[in-house]
Amino acid sequence: MQTLAPVSLSTEEQVFIDKVIATRQGRPGALLGILEATQERNRYKYLPLETLRYIAAKVDVPLARIYSVATFYALFNLQPQGENTICICRGTACHTRGSRKLLESLRLDLGLETGAELGGADKLSATTPDGKFTVRTVACFGQCALAPVAEVNHRICGHVNERTLEREVQALVREHR
Repeated sequence: MQTLAPVSLSTEEQVFIDKVIATRQGRPGALLGILEATQERNRYKYLPLETLRYIAAKVDVPLARIYSVATFYALFNLQPQGENTICICRGTACHTRGSRKLLESLRLDLGLETGAELGGADKLSATTPDGKFTVRTVACFGQCALAPVAEVNHRICGHVNERTLEREVQALVREHR
């Protein structure tokens, strides 16, 4: 087993992770379930590096493998997320039906950086300074018949245009007042 380096996780967090590991270890997809449960419990819905190190040591899997799993699946976050998450599909069908325009409009509405500062509009994850919104892109939701598609707080919205997306954001703003 890997030796545990000193960790900055609270005892409560370590106990939670240990319980999750105990209930899932040895089952198919155990690592995915462990990461998902751990991320869901995190206040900012992400997996800090220290958490990944702890899990790697506890399940005796190299940190590089844990990291590769966490970066491969779009549902895992390695950075703190906003209270609300809006995800824009950048797949071919969505792209040809205007998802880039949706993304640009959303970023302007929320005051996020331009694509050049974030590595381009095709791969994005940015959170507003107030922590209210995270805007992300995914390669494809697999909902091509509904293109363009956006996911708002884990709810798929199809045939989205700039106006409907603006209404979704405004509803979230009103909800959190």
